[in-house]
Amino acid sequence: MTGAYLEVLRARHAARLLAGTLLGRLPNAVAALAIVLFVRAEGGSYSLAGGLAAVYGVANAVGQPVLGRLVDLYGQPRVQLPAAVASAVAMAGFAFVGTGSLPLAYAAVAASGLFTPPLEGGLRALWSSVLHKEGQVHTAYAMDAVAQEVMFTIGPLLLTLCASLWSAQAALLVLNVIGVLGALSVVVSPPSRAWRSEPREAHWLGALRSSGLLALLAAFLFIGMALGSIAVAAVSYADDHGGDVVYGWLMAGVGLGALVGGVVYGARQWAGEPARRLRWLVAFLAVCYLPLMLMPGVVAMTLLAVLAGVFLAPCIACAFVLVDRHAPRGTVTEAFSWLVTTFTVGASVGTGLAGPVVEAGGALWGFAVPGAAGAVSLLVLLATGRVLAAPARGAVVAASSENDPNRAVEPRFSSGDRA
Repeated sequence: MTGAYLEVLRARHAARLLAGTLLGRLPNAVAALAIVLFVRAEGGSYSLAGGLAAVYGVANAVGQPVLGRLVDLYGQPRVQLPAAVASAVAMAGFAFVGTGSLPLAYAAVAASGLFTPPLEGGLRALWSSVLHKEGQVHTAYAMDAVAQEVMFTIGPLLLTLCASLWSAQAALLVLNVIGVLGALSVVVSPPSRAWRSEPREAHWLGALRSSGLLALLAAFLFIGMALGSIAVAAVSYADDHGGDVVYGWLMAGVGLGALVGGVVYGARQWAGEPARRLRWLVAFLAVCYLPLMLMPGVVAMTLLAVLAGVFLAPCIACAFVLVDRHAPRGTVTEAFSWLVTTFTVGASVGTGLAGPVVEAGGALWGFAVPGAAGAVSLLVLLATGRVLAAPARGAVVAASSENDPNRAVEPRFSSGDRA
C-alpha cells in the first residue's frame, strides 16, 4: 500500500512542497480555535470569540479565489509570500491589540483571513509539473487529502500546547511565524518559481465560466453542509453521553475514518471515468452517514463516526482530478481555491442549519441532516453527469491515459502541459 506514496515522495521536490504547504496552512487550520482561546484568555465572551472567528472565516472564503486568480496571473512567489506575510502581520496586530478596541480587532482578523495564501490550490497546480505520470498525480491528490486530515488533527494539539506552555498570544504569534516559513519554503523552490499558468482567456468569471466546475462546486457545497452539521449534532449527542470528551472522540473518529479511507484510496490506481467514480463515492458517503441516527453507546457511536468519515477523503481526492480537468485554461489555482471556498461555506451553512434542527428534534434529527445533504449532493452529480463527464473546452485528448489500464480515451489534466 505504501509503494504508491513512496514513489510520489521520492520525486524531486515533492516532499518539500508537501511539507512546506502543510506548515504554511497551519495558521489557517487552527485560526478559529486560536481566536477563541485568545479572546477567552483576554476575558472576552464566547459570543465575541465566535463573531471574530466567523469574520475570519468569511474573509478567508472571499480571499481564496481572489488570490488564486492573482496566482494564475502573476505566479506563485509574487502572490503567495506577500499574502502570507500580510496575513501573519494582521494576526500579530490582533494579538497585540487584543479585544480592547473591537473595530481594530475585527479589522485585523478580517485582514488575516482575506490574505491567507491559497497554498492548497497552489500545491495542486504544481503536482503535474513535479510528477510526470497521471497516476502519480492522482496519488498525490489523495495524499494531499490525507495530509489535510492530519493537519486538522495535529494543528489544534500544537496550538493548545503552545498556549499552555506560554500563552494564547504567544501561540498566535508562533504559529503564524511557522506559516510564513512554510510559505517561504514553497515559493523559493524551483517548481514554484518556474511554474507559469497557461495563457488564459480574459473573462470576469474566471474559473466559474466552466459548467463542469460549477456542477462540482454545487455538489461539494452539500458535502460541506454534511460535515458541518455532524459537528453540531455530535455536540448534542455528547451533552447526553459524557460531555466534551465524548465530542472529541466522535470528531476524532470522523478524522480517523477520512485518514484511513484516503490512504487506501490513494494506494491504488483507479480505472474508468472519475466523474462516475465520484458519484459512487458520494453515494457511499451519504449511506455511511445514516447509521449515526442509531445513536448507540459511546464506543459504538465512535465506530460509526469512523465509518462516516471513510469516504470523505476519497471524495475530495477524486474531486481534485475533476477540478483540474474542468478548470478553464489558465485558471487552475483559482478553480482549486473555489473548491476550498465552497466546501468552507457549505460547512458553515450546515452548522447554522443543524442548530435549529437539533433544538427542534434533538440529536437524532441533527444526524439526519448529513445524510440528507449527502443525498442532495448525489442528486446534483446525477443531474450534471453529462457535464462532468464531457471534456473541458480546450482539453487535450490522450490516446492512452496512464490511469486507465483499458487505454480509454479521456482528457488529460488542464495543467498537464505547464513548465
